[in-house]
Amino acid sequence: MTKWGIRALPVASLLALLISGCGLGKTNTAGDESSIVGQCKAEDCIRVPIAVSSEKIDLLTEMAKGFNATQTKVGDKRVAIDPKAKASGAGAQQLIEGWQASTDDPQPVIWTPAASSWGQIVDQRLAEKGSAPMAGQGTPFMNTPLTIAMPKPMAEALGYPGKAIGWADLFTLANDPQGWASFGRPEWGPFRLGKTNPNFSTSGLSALIAQNYAALGTTKDMNTEELNRPDVETFDRAVESAVVHYGDTTLTFLNNWYRADQRGNPYAYASAIAVEEKSVIDYNTGNPDGQLDPGEEPRKPRIPLVAIYPKEGTIFSDNPLYVLNASWVTPQQREAATKFVEFVQQPDNQTKVLQFNFRPGNPQVQIGAPIITANGVDPDQPQTLLQLPSPPVMVELLKRWEQTRKAARVMIVIDVSGSMGEAAGGGSTKLDLAQSAASDSLDQLRDDDQVGLRIFSTGLGPAQDGRFIDVVPIGPVGQNREILRSKIRSLVPQAGTPLYEVAGSSMQQMSDSYDPSRINAVVLLTDGKNEDGESKDDRQQLMDLVNTLQSQAKGELGKPVRLFTIGYGKDADVDTMQQLADAASGAYYNAGDPKTINKIFTQVISNF
Repeated sequence: MTKWGIRALPVASLLALLISGCGLGKTNTAGDESSIVGQCKAEDCIRVPIAVSSEKIDLLTEMAKGFNATQTKVGDKRVAIDPKAKASGAGAQQLIEGWQASTDDPQPVIWTPAASSWGQIVDQRLAEKGSAPMAGQGTPFMNTPLTIAMPKPMAEALGYPGKAIGWADLFTLANDPQGWASFGRPEWGPFRLGKTNPNFSTSGLSALIAQNYAALGTTKDMNTEELNRPDVETFDRAVESAVVHYGDTTLTFLNNWYRADQRGNPYAYASAIAVEEKSVIDYNTGNPDGQLDPGEEPRKPRIPLVAIYPKEGTIFSDNPLYVLNASWVTPQQREAATKFVEFVQQPDNQTKVLQFNFRPGNPQVQIGAPIITANGVDPDQPQTLLQLPSPPVMVELLKRWEQTRKAARVMIVIDVSGSMGEAAGGGSTKLDLAQSAASDSLDQLRDDDQVGLRIFSTGLGPAQDGRFIDVVPIGPVGQNREILRSKIRSLVPQAGTPLYEVAGSSMQQMSDSYDPSRINAVVLLTDGKNEDGESKDDRQQLMDLVNTLQSQAKGELGKPVRLFTIGYGKDADVDTMQQLADAASGAYYNAGDPKTINKIFTQVISNF
């Protein structure tokens, strides 16, 4: 356990993850005249770096440009606001551990996570270290409440919109062996819940708080003594047992849900997902990840989602702006930052947040479109708000989640083809870096999680004509952790890449030995493309594999297995790896730069 009371992350993996901001960020364009960032000389400007949670980087970048264009000054120097994306949980951990600045990751003057809960956790952990608080009281920028998003027909089966629905209803469904058959819809299968990892994600942290209040039957004053009640643990374990998988962001869930919808069956992947109201609007307007690429046209889903505001109460993500009490913040930067905070609170700027599907943080600005019922949300909800627990209780919740979360059963499949022996910088090969990342990632898993190690290349041995070898059979991590590390360290590169055969065989084996009490998944890393003899150009083989993976992901036999692919290095077949992950309702991770592989493994393991 770390000081947070959560899974200990390997230092290299954690720092890489923090520096990257989970790989979801966008930054402003340095050459933009309206931003002046990148053109501003130190003697002429006061630069104010901002660490911004990823879902609002576009909005804050736009507002920074608008502010910079006003040529506001502190003394005789212009203020240059410089936003950079930083995932909320990652930013919190980095502030606690000491922000290691880099060109792409400067020490922030303003930190704006998605919710005030992160600021309280930062100050609590700093207090436990004997350090002064760094966040203090932030200024709310904009709001979005946590909701339980469901396909509209599923919500209607539970009584929506006439009946209030909440976490207790999900508890009942999760415990019902008949699943949706109890509501006359056996074709929907068991109840399946999507939740993000609360150590990384604001919606995951808010959902953890909300479900524990529901278990306690209260809306405020949560304390650790009451959390010790056996019925609370029973409630938590039941809810977590319905989870399809975790993750560091809700975008994976929403994109998978949208793809399932486009294939005609959104019910097979998940029944409900804990997301913020903004995400429901994004999804229903045809933009499930909230970020339209240039030229991308939104396309509405066949089956819309509706936002359930839990009857037990919910929590707002208030997107506070913290002007940090940090040693690196100068008095001039603090004054400049305060001016920007005042700027974004102006009514005209608060109205802009509606364009990004948020509610204004300034109470004087009226809520309007797109916060309307036509988008599956209710501007008159939530009726009941939950009190944020005290910082020590929030830390305790994270500790307890580690014990009540759904266990994992994972096969790690690593490419050991000849190209993995190529240099990756610093005297290391690609395989060297992958070995280190895979070994470190084992520390993030619980002792009773089950993990196996498979390697693949051509000419390895008798199995499947030498295409793969199960180096360590699937078994409890607590018993096999050092064996796994030893075997990982002994890997050597050789021969070709039988990608299709190994992906299909690995998924089939996991399906054949499926454990319904666990998250069943395959993690597959490769740096190349399919090179399996005469079939290497056979696209039909790929299509057949995709169709098989889609059937497995739907759980048509009650055995949904997820595939998480890692494209490693510049020669990885990105399109195929993305296609395979999408077909299996998993996620694709891009490690095009081998030096990022520690960060990527940390992200992948957050799904379990």
